[in-house]
Order: sequence, then C-alpha cells, then structure tokens
Amino acid sequence: MAHLLIFGLGYTAGRIASAVKTRGWQVDATGSAGNIDFADEEAVRRALAHASHVLSSVPPAEDSDPVLDRYGDALGGKWLGYLSSTGVYGDTKGAWVDESAAVVGKRGGSGRRTARADADARWLMAGARGGARVFRLPGIYGPGRSALERVREDKARRIDAPGQVFSRIHVDDIVGGVVAALDSDAPPGAYNLADDLPTSQNAVIEHACRLLGVEPPHLQALDEAGLTTAARAYYSENRRVANGKAKRVLGWTPHYPTFREGLASLI
Repeated sequence: MAHLLIFGLGYTAGRIASAVKTRGWQVDATGSAGNIDFADEEAVRRALAHASHVLSSVPPAEDSDPVLDRYGDALGGKWLGYLSSTGVYGDTKGAWVDESAAVVGKRGGSGRRTARADADARWLMAGARGGARVFRLPGIYGPGRSALERVREDKARRIDAPGQVFSRIHVDDIVGGVVAALDSDAPPGAYNLADDLPTSQNAVIEHACRLLGVEPPHLQALDEAGLTTAARAYYSENRRVANGKAKRVLGWTPHYPTFREGLASLI
C-alpha cells in the first residue's frame, strides 16, 4: 500500500490527504490536524521509515526549512513533493513567467519571499531520487476562503492599481495537480499550478459582488485602504503565471480554469 507522510496538514494539504485516502493510500501527517507531533522525532522518523511518499507544506522560517533541517537525512529514496509559491518569481511587471525563470534569491525581494525561494531551491535538490516535485502556487481560494467571504464580511477592497494582475488557483485544482503527479510518478522539478486567466483582484471582487447581488466597494488608493503589511506586499508585484508545463507533463487541466467558474462553485 502506498503510504504518504504529509508535513503540515493545513487547508490545502488536508484536502490532498482526503483525496489520496479515497484512493486507498495510508496517510500520516504532522500539524494541528495531523496524527503526529512534528517535534516528536521518534514518531516522525518511524513514519518516515514506512512512507513511500512525502509531501511538505511547511513554510520556511527565515533562512531555514524546518523539515529539511530536521529530517532531511531520512528522505532518501522517497517520492518527494513540496508546496511552494509563485512569489519566488518576484515582480515581472505583468509579464508571463514559467518554470524556466530565475527565482528571487538572497539579494532580492522581501525577506519572506527570499526564504521561500531558498527553501524552493533546497527541495529541488533534496533526497536521493533527483529532488522533489515543487508545486509553485499563486493565491489560493476555495470553500470558506474566497472573495465571497471577504465581500460578505465587509473586508473586500478595490484598489486603484491600473494594469496590475495576479494569478490564482482553486484549492481543488491544487489537489488535482498533486494527485496527477503522484499517479504518474512525475519527474522531479518545478510545476506551476495556476488557472488560465490572470486578472486583477478588482475583477474578482466585482464578480463576487455580482454573484451576491451587492454593490462593489468603492475604489481606493493603496495608501487609503488600511492594508496589512502582507497585503501591501501583495500589491507590490504584478505577474502572469504560465501553467503549460503542468498540463503537458502531468496531464493536468484545471477544473476551474478562471475565477468565474471557481466562485460559481462556491455559491
């Protein structure tokens, strides 16, 4: 029986776990919803000894990756996967970016993005089977976490940022991409999992308002919106993420190719 060990059983990884369980896999996991304490080294190493596949969704901490730092020596010979971020590409001024692009290293970008880029690179070289399948993810939305909730909770903002676009991905399409990589024993390397229509955040908020039958929030300048530091950083970048490699190599197609289908599924 295939045995998957997940480091960090959160929103996305939890849905991956459910999907592979329905396919008859055994799943162990660390995290608040998992069955293993990440700090219990004996229990983790026991699970690793039996696991055929390992997936990490644990974010980096400054200049380190908690999973690789503590358990990297036990990953040899296993199928490896890592949930990364398209933030590693930095700001492309709205241009399309694919997996062949350089990532932001120690000299560029915010500290958070720099740490992610370093972790991304380490996972690409991890293990003894040529590295991990690194799934680079843009903004994630899905049940309970979408523009619909932000509109309902009066937390949605429309920011005056002409020409700025982002890519996004429905959580179930991440599941589909990871499962496709598991099923096909996909070659190690980076894979962008993004939908087919990068667009502005304003367009998504406006569509959510139409679905809910409410007026969209008024347009605000960035400095007037009272955004958190993380949200302001989000608006400091502008890029379109290409998903062609995942389609070609994994045979993956997003079930929700644009935000319109994705939001409609959540009503």
